[in-house]
Amino acid sequence: MTPRELIDTAEVPGGEPLRLFRRGADHMIVLERNELMNSRMSGSEEALAAYTIERLGKRPGLRLLIGGYGMGFTLRAALPLLKRDALVTVAELVPKIIDWAKGPMAELTAGCLDDPRVDVVIDDVGRVIRESPGGYDGILLDVDNGPDGLTRAGNDGLYSDRGLAQARAALRPGGILAVWSAAPDDRFRRRFGDAGYKVDEVAVRARSNGKGPRHVIWFGVKR
Repeated sequence: MTPRELIDTAEVPGGEPLRLFRRGADHMIVLERNELMNSRMSGSEEALAAYTIERLGKRPGLRLLIGGYGMGFTLRAALPLLKRDALVTVAELVPKIIDWAKGPMAELTAGCLDDPRVDVVIDDVGRVIRESPGGYDGILLDVDNGPDGLTRAGNDGLYSDRGLAQARAALRPGGILAVWSAAPDDRFRRRFGDAGYKVDEVAVRARSNGKGPRHVIWFGVKR
């Protein structure tokens, strides 16, 4: 087997460093011994975009917030589905994630960050949400490992009662908060529904070919 090559390390505010590895044509982002992202596993992140946009329907001037960028699977899946008047804000806490997207993973990025409909904000997505009342039709959260986080304790606030209320306030009428998770979480699903959303849970395979482990996406429609 081809050995992994360490490409770079990124500091995470309030958390442990992330490391970018390459093995052949594949890339991996790793936290300690946990592989957070792998360029071969994009299916559930792509579904996060496709299913959200499908549920939102044909709204003019669609406004989406994606947090965070990761390997860009969600952003790249969203762009072909959006009209020219759409705007996608990508909130990424770790600057080096964007540097990697433009550098060692530029082929994977495929120019999506240069799309005129895309605005990249280096900031905590929670802060962006709090400062954007009524600003979005859809908020797509692929932060950490989902509600049961690994990367930094500060991410847990996104999935708390307060975080869900803040996201609801940032949504337009009928807007959707879509939450990606590596695993099911019945307590979070109940909390999500109790926060004023109509919640639908969908299981999605990790790979775009329908194989790999099952991940979960919750779609909460603002009531």
